[in-house]
Order: sequence, then C-alpha cells, then structure tokens
Amino acid sequence: MKRKVKVSSVFQYLFLGVASFFSIFPFYWLVVGSTNNNTDILGGKLSVGKMFFENYNNLIKFGGFERAFFNTLKITIIYLVLTLLITSLAAYGFDKFKSIKTEIIYKIFLLSMMVPFAAMMIPLFRIMVKLSLIDSLLAVILPGLSSVFLIFFFRQSLKSFPTQIIESARIDGASELTIFFRIVLPPMKPTLAAAAIYAFMTQWNNYMWPLIVLRTNESKTLTLTLSSMSSAYFVDYGMLMLAIVISTIPMIVIFFSMQKSFVQGMTGSCK
Repeated sequence: MKRKVKVSSVFQYLFLGVASFFSIFPFYWLVVGSTNNNTDILGGKLSVGKMFFENYNNLIKFGGFERAFFNTLKITIIYLVLTLLITSLAAYGFDKFKSIKTEIIYKIFLLSMMVPFAAMMIPLFRIMVKLSLIDSLLAVILPGLSSVFLIFFFRQSLKSFPTQIIESARIDGASELTIFFRIVLPPMKPTLAAAAIYAFMTQWNNYMWPLIVLRTNESKTLTLTLSSMSSAYFVDYGMLMLAIVISTIPMIVIFFSMQKSFVQGMTGSCK
C-alpha cells in the first residue's frame, strides 16, 4: 500500500528548503569569497579559489586585526561572566523577595527597555568621562552589565522554581548566596546557556558604543576594525571576507556547544 503524500507537507518542505538556502547561501559565499581575489568576487565566482593564504597574509599585514580580536574576546568574556551573575542575582531577588517596592522597581526597569539607546548615549558618555574610563575596555563593559532583558528572562524561569525548597533551605540555616549558587542555579543550566548565547552575541557584535568610547587603535574591537577595512579607499574584499569568517567562528562555537540547552532554556523551564 503506497503512502499518500500530503500537499501541505510538500509545501512545508519546499518553504523550509527555500528558507534554508537563503539562510546558508550568504555564509557559503562569504567562506568561498575568503579564498578568492577581488576580480573573482566581483565577477560572482561561487567556487573555492586559491587565494586563501594570500588573503591571510594581507590580513596579517593590515595590522590590528589580531589585537582587535583579543580585545573583543577579553571584553566579551568579562561581560558574559559579570552580566550573567548580576542579572541572575537580580532576578532571584525580584522573584523571591516580592514586595510592593520591589515590584515598583522591577516595573521601572521594564519601562527602561522602551528608552532607545540613542537617548542614553550622551548621559552614558558623560558618566564615562567623569570616571576617566574613556578609551578603556571597562567603558565598553560597564553600561551593559545590568541587562533588563536578561533580568526579565531569568525571572520568568525562576517563577517555575518551587519556593518550598528555598524556604526549607532557609529553615536549615543556609544563607541566601548558598541557596542561590547551590540550589537555585544548578537546575537553571538551560536558561543560563540561552542567556549566555544572547549576551555573547550582543557584546561580540557591539558597534555603536565602542565607536563612541574607544579612541586609539590599541583598544579597538573587531567591529571597528572590520568597519575600517570596508571604508578604505581600496577595499580588499577577499581579505575582508576572511576577517569576517574568522570573526564569526567564536559565535558558531558557543552556539553549537550550547545548542542542546538553548531550546529548553528559551522555554523558561527550570526543573
């Protein structure tokens, strides 16, 4: 007995196939372009070339890319650890120490998400000037540590955590930090993974704020270096594409290393 194929299934797979093509093709073209020269890239060549090592040597000779890569890596790792710690602790406090005052403060935090970053750039810049942090990595890290979105994200996950377990630990004499790190945090690994991916990608791709507070070439990040490559009088597209490919590797690694927990974390499960 032949199995009937539903028309709806055919359209679903067709749509997914087309969507996958448009999602994967730009990255494929980017990887292929990193092995070709300007003539081949502008000519629309879609096969692997023999210019990879020459593009790599040009990238090294360009100067500043390695330094920018490690600057961005340092900023992102510090930001990732601190923001996950601060926002998860804040979410724990808002959810497990409920009162009228904390709810008002939490709602004010949520309202701040409606304020565009462009409206906060000048006040933040003046604060950094007062603290003498201009052209330092701390100037890039500090403004984003208290991410309101991540506080909201963690709090939604904590709502499913049994309050009775926390109360039992308090009766046994455990401190709040002990309860948080030993009881509350371990079951939140999927949520932490999803938050880590979001925080990493946010800081790794950060462009506007580093452009404002970083002045010297020694402190530039990857996004600023890539921008300077693309705005030169003569653009070496092969070198530029290779630089972009290298820049995307850390994001690919962190996503695929945490993808098993990502979907579960996005659903806000906390068992």
